[in-house]
Amino acid sequence: MASFNPLAKILDKNKLTGPNYLDWKMNLMLMVTAAKVYWVFTIEEPELPGPDAPQEDHDRKSKWLEDNEMTKCYILGSMSNVLQQQHIGMVVTSDITLNIKEIFEEQHHTARLLAIRGLIPPRW
Repeated sequence: MASFNPLAKILDKNKLTGPNYLDWKMNLMLMVTAAKVYWVFTIEEPELPGPDAPQEDHDRKSKWLEDNEMTKCYILGSMSNVLQQQHIGMVVTSDITLNIKEIFEEQHHTARLLAIRGLIPPRW
C-alpha cells in the first residue's frame, strides 16, 4: 500500500495473512487511533438525515462516511490479496473487522490450546 501516512508503514510490513491476526489487529488499532478514525468502530453509522435536519446531523453523517472509508482503506490495504477480495464489498469497517475476528481468532485459540497441551505431560 503506497502510503501518504508514515504510520501506515506499520501495516505495510505486517499484512494480515492469518497466523499473525493478533499482531495485525494491534497494529491496525494503533494506526486508526493515530489517524483519529478509530471512532468509526465505536459509533454505528448515523442514519441519513432528512432535508430539514440540522447541519450538524449532515456533518456528522459526512464525517462518519469519510472516516469509515479511510479506515476501510487501511484495513484492506493491510490484508493479503485473497482477504481483500473477500471483504472488498463490505461497507462498514466494524463489519470487516468482526468477520476477520471470527475467521482468525478461533484458529488462534485452537492453536494456543494445542500448544499448551503439548507442553503439559499426560497424567496417566
